[in-house]
Amino acid sequence: MLLKVLERLSFIQPWMLLEMFPFISKIAWSDLELRATILLSLLSQVVLILLGNRRKYIAQKWIKILLWLAYMSADWAATVSLSVISRSYSDSTIDISSLIMAFWAPFLLLHLGGPDTITALSMEDNELWLRHSLGLVVQLYLACQVIHRSWIGTPLNVLAILVLFVGGFKYGERTWILWSVSSEQFRDSMLRDPDPGPNYAKFMDEYSSKQAEGYEVSVEPLIEAPADLEFVPNAPKNNLIPNATILNTAHHFYVNFKPLFADLILSFQDRKNSQSFFQGRNWEEAFDLIGYELGFMFDTLYTKAIVIYTYKGFFLRFFYLSFTSFVFVAFLVVDKQCNSPVDLSITYLLLVGAVVLELYATITLLFSDWTMLWLSRHKNSLADLTYQGISWLQSWLQRFHLAPASEKWSNSLAGYNLTSYCLTKRPAKCNKVYKFCIEMLQSNQYSNLPIIQYDLKMFIFDHLRRKSKQASDFIQSHKQASDIMEYCKRLCNQKGDNVLRERRFFYEIGWSVEVEFDQSILLWHIATDLCYYFDVDKKPVIVERPECKVSKALADYMLHLLVNCPFMLPSGIGKIRFQDTCAEAIEFFQERKFFLNGDIDEKTKLRVKACTALLKVNTKIKPSEVKGDRSKSVLFDACRLAESLQSLKVEETWPNEKWEMISHVWVEMLAYAANQCRFNYHAKQLREGGELLTHVWLLMTHLGISEKFQIAESHERVKLVVT
Repeated sequence: MLLKVLERLSFIQPWMLLEMFPFISKIAWSDLELRATILLSLLSQVVLILLGNRRKYIAQKWIKILLWLAYMSADWAATVSLSVISRSYSDSTIDISSLIMAFWAPFLLLHLGGPDTITALSMEDNELWLRHSLGLVVQLYLACQVIHRSWIGTPLNVLAILVLFVGGFKYGERTWILWSVSSEQFRDSMLRDPDPGPNYAKFMDEYSSKQAEGYEVSVEPLIEAPADLEFVPNAPKNNLIPNATILNTAHHFYVNFKPLFADLILSFQDRKNSQSFFQGRNWEEAFDLIGYELGFMFDTLYTKAIVIYTYKGFFLRFFYLSFTSFVFVAFLVVDKQCNSPVDLSITYLLLVGAVVLELYATITLLFSDWTMLWLSRHKNSLADLTYQGISWLQSWLQRFHLAPASEKWSNSLAGYNLTSYCLTKRPAKCNKVYKFCIEMLQSNQYSNLPIIQYDLKMFIFDHLRRKSKQASDFIQSHKQASDIMEYCKRLCNQKGDNVLRERRFFYEIGWSVEVEFDQSILLWHIATDLCYYFDVDKKPVIVERPECKVSKALADYMLHLLVNCPFMLPSGIGKIRFQDTCAEAIEFFQERKFFLNGDIDEKTKLRVKACTALLKVNTKIKPSEVKGDRSKSVLFDACRLAESLQSLKVEETWPNEKWEMISHVWVEMLAYAANQCRFNYHAKQLREGGELLTHVWLLMTHLGISEKFQIAESHERVKLVVT
């Protein structure tokens, strides 16, 4: 919440403040403050280039805070410093001792160009390209003005012009990239060229003229070469590159499925190719491909990938590095006797920083998947030697944690447990600020980030692949577009009801999935917890089964989405229901003096005790009949659901079947949430370590479980037959 409030401040442009209040530059900004701000600008660049692309696979909050501070500080510090320097120069005589400050100005323009590893902190920043365009014009004008006013023909003036070229190009490059991936331009870039199709008027004129001449004219389909129905990935030319096949396949699907992130639909042929390919993969291959594909997407949306991984981009990197290196070497030999030691130190820091940052940007470029993809498509001694050099350099830098890791996303599963949250002892009275801090800490305490277990991925993939094959069978047996459309819509809207119907339990507990989706999540989360701790106490062997672990993990994950990422779920009053349910649960536990303390075993025993107490409550009368509709709590409705789950069958095998059914209900609810979440929210989560929901959404699309495809194949073209 705090970050969202602070982000609004980023819309205030420092140079606007300086124009409105010119006394700021004369009074408030001393020489010491100016130098400190310039160093802050340089430090921000270091943080951004080191952490910019690591947020792709790090989901912890510390990296979000650091990047936010660095991103906001970078533009602010560079803009303010450049504005202050420009105001410090007038048309009067220039003091040669202050000439070095004019040399700093183009370096600030260089900082505004930003590092290659981050162009946008969020998707919304891409929409601000027009503001950056204005900033480019203004800041470039200020830098040129500083150089013009300080011009006395010294070597330092000449070096400043060289840095100005680099800074202008870098800032322009950043602005162009922001424009390219802004929502409107990104969408337009993927639209194919207008196709008027065959000339209908000419065709009908010919048809009419032949009829008028007395010929018998008919129309028959034009036989065209059939398209390949099954996608076969191109074999990489260079097998020395690790995961070369996966890289090439993932890039192919990235190119074809990129329109999803612009809210466009895909072709019928894309669906066939992707569906047949993914149905033949195992869960590990499928999730690896999705990881690489989303990695390419992250680079496109949040870094300078669309430029730097082209021949033009390689040339620009060489240009930047060469010019900054030349300026650094040249500065070593120019006369610097008139400058203070402090100013010289800052200048050396700016020069060394510029060279090192450009060098590091080039090195990280070599470590990327895009470079490995290019090397995998070239088999020669130079490519092999390049890869070996890159591997050695990467392993050496990783010793000092300077090279990005090879992970494509965090591979973590956040979780939020309502029972643990409500069992926490709270202070009786506290002011609003203290209460807010406590709530924030407790929210983080009961949200965890464990690594996703293989059982969960395998379970999700098997469930979705089975649905995909059902969809394939239906489409093959039905040719009507309306039937196919209705079936796809029904398949995507299943949120647990299909599982209950298949197992013939819909009559007993179908009410729990027919309510609003956020209410259903809360009901099944609490019921899963109650059943879990009941089995921990009575049948501990059962909780070690994969189905039970999957159910518990997804129950906590879906509640995490409801509490911390409600924008990824269908709109509703989930937060209100959660708060009311927590209030009722806290009151229930406090009356019985249930509070979490002690070691893990003691906490587990307390959870068992608390859940047992809830299950003992008589729920013969519906809670809504007693409480009315003022409170949105679903605590005791969830107890009713848990009791129903425990008593559906009495056979010996039911405890195992129960968890199998619960796990399938959760996977179906997960798939429903993934399909309902808008594309821009999936794209948003890529910058926060990735989200399982996003991976499931893209996997569903690849398996054909989506409404984002053309339903039917295109009509055949025809030709005239004259007899």
